[in-house]
Amino acid sequence: MAQLRALIFDVDGTLADTERDGHRVAFNQAFAVSGLDWQWSIDRYRDLIEQIAGGKERILAYREQYHPTFVPETDLKTFAAQLHQLKTAQYKQLLMAGTIPLRPGVQRLLKEALEQEIRLAIATTSAPANAIALLEQTLGSDSPTWFEVIAAGDIVPVKKPAPDIYQYVLQILDLPASDCLAIEDSQQGLLAAHRAGLSTVVTVNPYTQHQDFAQAVLVLDHLGEPDCPFTVLAGEIKDATYFDIALARTIVASQA
Repeated sequence: MAQLRALIFDVDGTLADTERDGHRVAFNQAFAVSGLDWQWSIDRYRDLIEQIAGGKERILAYREQYHPTFVPETDLKTFAAQLHQLKTAQYKQLLMAGTIPLRPGVQRLLKEALEQEIRLAIATTSAPANAIALLEQTLGSDSPTWFEVIAAGDIVPVKKPAPDIYQYVLQILDLPASDCLAIEDSQQGLLAAHRAGLSTVVTVNPYTQHQDFAQAVLVLDHLGEPDCPFTVLAGEIKDATYFDIALARTIVASQA
């Protein structure tokens, strides 16, 4: 019988609402510093993250669609990598300013998992530096060590919704998918986890709340706190008002 042995978290939009008020702002700052008259509105960035995984990939897609005559001084791949590196520096400054808090229930669930010896991992398309900076700024300098695996960025050749990043994490953890639970916020992330055989809980955010999550075992507005209950958007639970390890164990056991 399957039993919960690990939680695997996405980062952007799952641990914190980083997309709209973090990454998007940092991209626009990087464009300005680079002398580009590009500007990603809230709606345009939503469209980009729904269609394309990965920051460098979004830069290239945006350039091709909206500025096809723009030719950088370097080749396109190098241009995107350099611009994305600058964006990462801008994003770190936003994090250091404390403008991007964790979502409800995240810190509580992580600490409960550690106390109950549930293994932790991260599977994200975000750059490794971004993921680690978010952890250190919101959870403390030692928090990256809480996670046995931090699979991020280009560690696999194909990004979400391909299952590669989750398959990599499962391989490093040396666990079957049936003993793990993924926590995501987007359809692309859900598809990646589902294709890797993982049961998945989705916590939506303003960018993803209207996406299709039919393959999730549970869809919530957030993980909840004892004094801040979640709202169940899809799936069935009994009496829980916030997501904890007991509920995670129940979900994994029910999917066996």
